[in-house]
Amino acid sequence: MVLTRKNLDWWCERGILLLVLGMLTFAPLAFGAVDAWAFLVVQGLAAGVFVLWVVRLWLDRKPKLLWPPLAWAVVAFTLYAVARYFTADIEYVARLEMIQVVLFAFLFFTVVNNLHGQDEALIISFTLIALATLIAGYAVAQLAHHSNQVWNMISPYPGRASGTFISPNNLAGFLAMLLPLALAFLLVGRVSVVTRILLGYAAVAMVAGLAVTFSRAGWMAAAAGIFLLLGILLGHGNHRLKAVLLLVVMLAGGGYLTSHYLSKTVGYMQRVASPDGDSGLEVIGASSDSRRQMWGAAAQMWRDNFWWGVGPAHYDYRFREYRPEIVQARPDRAHNDYLNLLADWGVVGGVIVFAGIGIFIFGLVKTWPHVRREENDFGHGQSNRFAFFLGAVCGLAALAVHSAMDFNLHIPANALIGVTLLALLASNLRFATERHWFRVRLPVTLALTIMLGAVAVYFTSQDWRRGGEAWWLARAEKLPVWSPARAAALQQAFAHEPKNFQTAYEIGECFRTQSLDGGQDFATLAQTAQDWYARGTGLNPHDGYDFLRTGMCLDWIGKHAEAEPFFSAAEARDPNGYYMTANIGWHFVQTGDYAAARQWFLRSLKLDSHNNNIAQNYLRICESKLLQKASGQPLLPSGF
Repeated sequence: MVLTRKNLDWWCERGILLLVLGMLTFAPLAFGAVDAWAFLVVQGLAAGVFVLWVVRLWLDRKPKLLWPPLAWAVVAFTLYAVARYFTADIEYVARLEMIQVVLFAFLFFTVVNNLHGQDEALIISFTLIALATLIAGYAVAQLAHHSNQVWNMISPYPGRASGTFISPNNLAGFLAMLLPLALAFLLVGRVSVVTRILLGYAAVAMVAGLAVTFSRAGWMAAAAGIFLLLGILLGHGNHRLKAVLLLVVMLAGGGYLTSHYLSKTVGYMQRVASPDGDSGLEVIGASSDSRRQMWGAAAQMWRDNFWWGVGPAHYDYRFREYRPEIVQARPDRAHNDYLNLLADWGVVGGVIVFAGIGIFIFGLVKTWPHVRREENDFGHGQSNRFAFFLGAVCGLAALAVHSAMDFNLHIPANALIGVTLLALLASNLRFATERHWFRVRLPVTLALTIMLGAVAVYFTSQDWRRGGEAWWLARAEKLPVWSPARAAALQQAFAHEPKNFQTAYEIGECFRTQSLDGGQDFATLAQTAQDWYARGTGLNPHDGYDFLRTGMCLDWIGKHAEAEPFFSAAEARDPNGYYMTANIGWHFVQTGDYAAARQWFLRSLKLDSHNNNIAQNYLRICESKLLQKASGQPLLPSGF
């Protein structure tokens, strides 16, 4: 075959499609790409996509750019994210969040301009449906075997299936987004009989997989997407009967499955029969009250940082300052993407995003007559374009509903799929008008080349930087806790990524614990630990534990007066944390003030009386010391 510009362009386009499919399939299979190593793979694939787009720009003698109105909102938020990164309090987490925003934004433009054809939309759709079917089947097998093992990991959600994700809620969001797509092609797609049968099996598998997650928010989101789909089809004479039949079958089948199987499972009893029961998980409580408390904390963060928010991905790191007494775990996110958006990005970010949602909906309304017209052109009423449009819209609607109760937009796998569907739908506006096509002349080609090349180079450099960090962190995990070898491995990780405050804290913990073993160099080790805590404080000024451990080091070497300000700073950053208050009580034990220590331990036990050995044990010591003092007996030295 002779290599011509046209042939090379075709191969580059196929390469982009394959790399995008690789991202869309790898991320859900790799625990949702929430771990650093998995997202680095996605990041590397994205860099390859951008390079191929640059090649296509120069191969085409008359390149064109599709620029739907939604593109302006995407550009605005991306620029805002980059600007907000440079002003964030915590550089490390802000950079990771900014990278995700940039990746999703450039992926949006890549799909709009390279994969907007109907064939590409079909390939992407059927690939995602097949993937969802396999993952749903894996989830059903997990529940059938009473297993919470996910590949080589253990999910902390016994009695609930999570497929290839760690959290069942993330799997529910994934399936709720793709189930309407499968149903749309099943009902209105122009496909063969065999394909329609396979789509039917896929839909059944996805419903079963969704059911065994026992995600109430996921069920509600899926129901919203399905009812929207069926509601639209009920307005079509060609599809009304099929929509009614599907609704009856799903309601009857769901009722039978629930009454005969699901109702007898532990997950159903815990999540549905007793919906406000405590899940017992370390991550976050399952009760609706705990979620309302997290939403309240997010709203208060937003009020305190109205215009700009607390910073990109800062919610979890600022949460301790706003922590309600009943929430003692780390929430990670606000469990409401809209409130999380306002807390992290403020009114400015919220206005951009909600304006983008409005622009997108306006584009759908404008596109609808043209997509439906093609569907009406066929006597049998079958159309793949209409099926994709309908399924993708309803899938994104399900994602939007789920986002009000969880944080699926912050799960890279689900966000990647959502962005891809969003881009394909936005590109459909070309059916309504040619106004959004622009001829790309040399200056624009150069600008796009520079931007895409810069992002590809930056992503590659970040892959190298964070890849080395991830390797050393993984190696450190295998070494004895707090050992010198572990400290050395962590220092290697910090050398690769010197902005990771958590690594600095863990290095400090190694040296502090070694100091507690005694020996002639205990003071030197304690000082080394303080130096690392100081680095952590500089990298994340909102973390109270670096201040806490610094105070503990000073107490250990007998500098109680110098330790006091550090404990005060720690308390200010986590005033309602049971662990923090227990350790402040420990400080007063070291100073011999047992009455004050007793009050701190009582408060700590009030915050958490179940898993609080520090407060329970030291409270007994304090009460014993106070009884000795009251009886006139001599007290042992403080810290004995």
